[in-house]
Amino acid sequence: MSQSVERVSSYLRGLQSRITSALTELDGTPFLSDAWQKSADEPLQGQGVTQILENGSVFERAGCGFSHVRGAKLPPSATQHRPELSGLPFEAMGVSLVFHPRNPYVPTVHMNVRMISVVNAAGATVAWFGGGMDLTPYYGFEEDAAHFHQTCRNAVAPFGEDLYPRFKAWCDTYFYLKHRQEPRGVGGIFFDDFSELGFDKDFQLLRSVGDGLLEAYLPIVKRRKDTPYGEREREHQLYRRGRYVEFNLVWDRGTHFGLQSGGRTESILLSMPPLVSWSYQKQPEPGSAEARLYTDFLVPRDWA
Repeated sequence: MSQSVERVSSYLRGLQSRITSALTELDGTPFLSDAWQKSADEPLQGQGVTQILENGSVFERAGCGFSHVRGAKLPPSATQHRPELSGLPFEAMGVSLVFHPRNPYVPTVHMNVRMISVVNAAGATVAWFGGGMDLTPYYGFEEDAAHFHQTCRNAVAPFGEDLYPRFKAWCDTYFYLKHRQEPRGVGGIFFDDFSELGFDKDFQLLRSVGDGLLEAYLPIVKRRKDTPYGEREREHQLYRRGRYVEFNLVWDRGTHFGLQSGGRTESILLSMPPLVSWSYQKQPEPGSAEARLYTDFLVPRDWA
């Protein structure tokens, strides 16, 4: 393992530990820690730690996984913009998390930070970064969306004033259910195949995004977690979770990358909510808080 790869791996392991410790302190429920290793006869080699909190007081399910794997053939989902690297051996590492709250007034959050590296035909190491975070509310609050986006803006601002508008637009485009013609949530930032600043600056950007997750999300959780709710709100939450499942299984490149490369299925699907429902052509009552989610929040806006 090269020194630069070890630096990234060490940071990611520490990030996972810091985030899960903060959630345990808030929820009161410890994470189950499942360390795993791929055997020599599997398509991928490497190891990781999947940490999962279930049936907590605040979070119904919260998953946070670290993985560091190597494979003999870079899968198609990772070479859309780098066709010259198709089929070459690769190394990939990252932290991915999705937190599904119990209270419908608390939004779901997703974050991923990752690096992929390949030794090309000339023997040179080519590395690129990706990641971001996005917020998926069930009931919209403008102050929550504004806080989340402002924190995202602050995380990337030191690396160029153009990055937040670029990454926000990328997020709005990426986390979009084409078959529904509907955004997944209020967005955030997203970037992929990123190697514009040189390795050291790219890595600093990755760390700034990863370190910003708790600042972006925990104040919202603390503000909403004790809001009273009833069966109506719960039914709406479970119905909207269906959109989350649809996106992750149909469109998400990270899910496709993991499954195409022979990754660990149980860890890849840690983002799935524990309970979800679908209803045929369900429409919110006009003028309701549920309807306002569609009209005021599931539309691209300049939140920051």
